[in-house]
Amino acid sequence: MDHLSTKGHLSPLPKCEKLTTDDISRYSRQMILPELRPAGQRRLLSSSALIVGCGGLGCPSALYLAAAGVGRLGLVDHDTVDTSNLHRQVAHSEDRLGINKSLSLASTLRSLNSSVQVVPYETVLDSSNALNILRDYDIILDCTDNVATRYLLSDAAVILDKALVSGSALRWEGQLTVYNHQGGPTYRCLYPQPPAADTVTNCSDGGVVGPVVGVIGSMQALEAVKILSGMGTSYSGVMMLFDGAEGRVRNIKLRGRAEDRVKEVTELVDYVQFCGAAATDKEAGVSLLGPEDRVSVQHLQSVIKTRAGVLVDVRAETETEICRLEPCLNVPLSDLKYDGNWDSIRERLLSCDSGQGAEVYVVCRRGNDSQVATGILRPLLPGARVRDVIGGLHAWTKHIDPTFPLY
Repeated sequence: MDHLSTKGHLSPLPKCEKLTTDDISRYSRQMILPELRPAGQRRLLSSSALIVGCGGLGCPSALYLAAAGVGRLGLVDHDTVDTSNLHRQVAHSEDRLGINKSLSLASTLRSLNSSVQVVPYETVLDSSNALNILRDYDIILDCTDNVATRYLLSDAAVILDKALVSGSALRWEGQLTVYNHQGGPTYRCLYPQPPAADTVTNCSDGGVVGPVVGVIGSMQALEAVKILSGMGTSYSGVMMLFDGAEGRVRNIKLRGRAEDRVKEVTELVDYVQFCGAAATDKEAGVSLLGPEDRVSVQHLQSVIKTRAGVLVDVRAETETEICRLEPCLNVPLSDLKYDGNWDSIRERLLSCDSGQGAEVYVVCRRGNDSQVATGILRPLLPGARVRDVIGGLHAWTKHIDPTFPLY
């Protein structure tokens, strides 16, 4: 890694005492602002920021921080670039598919501003390495998509006494706030206990509109620039709520810093165990059914060919419009979970000859929701044999039909 000291940490950035001719030419449009001035630009050139997560939020954040002249940018991400990323992760490209995201983003930043030091970290950030990495930076940007890392970064920011610029985006909405800035609240002050793992939705499952992520990531960069240049922030103790569908922005005041909770943070813990969920936005496999209650996609293929059973697709209607196996009956899991719909669902299933003695096969995207749905459907169809399809439609694409859309 570049710029390492003999002790394994990054060497301190030299303080910018005087702007060069190139600096003035590049940054003049922001330096003429009375709130920033040349003094603020010198602070930016002497400062550093760590961006954790090089995806939808991290890309615009990093682009604008590099363009603004922040002297050193650290980039943390263990994941690789995938086609499904490109609609929102705008610093990556088709020719970098399969490349680590921190390396891909570093390449883009160096081509944008070669004077900025860019330090990629191809690693999962956890309690074993977080303090060692974060201590070398002046400010931290949380551009991740999971609760475990949010607690990790918040606690590390408290221990190291650093500001944490936090953003999130899902579907049409986004949020932004700044934690642990000059006595402001932390993530733990607002959320002492993590939510139940099955109540948290990420972009992979819930979807997200690219420009919404761009808005929040750009706002993260803006707040980081304001803090590093000496202006301060508008979002310590305040959360911005952005509704892209309605075109609305509103700010809400947060509860103040809970010193008793902050004082309890003296070391990092196992955040995966604390949250009961992995520190990733990838959907983990679940195991709710025994092997006798599940079938392979090869078995499903023979069922479809012989029409020897009824296929029930429990994805949302919007997903079945993207792709679906035929013939199938769409019964979204959200409908199944509401018992007020059960009579009408039972009638629909019976109309498909799924009555006494019938074979019912339940499919979803990855084979997780289908297991939940199987448990709900069995009492509705006491005379039928209800089983789910292992691996769902992802397994169908992998093992049966590689042309079937993968999303």
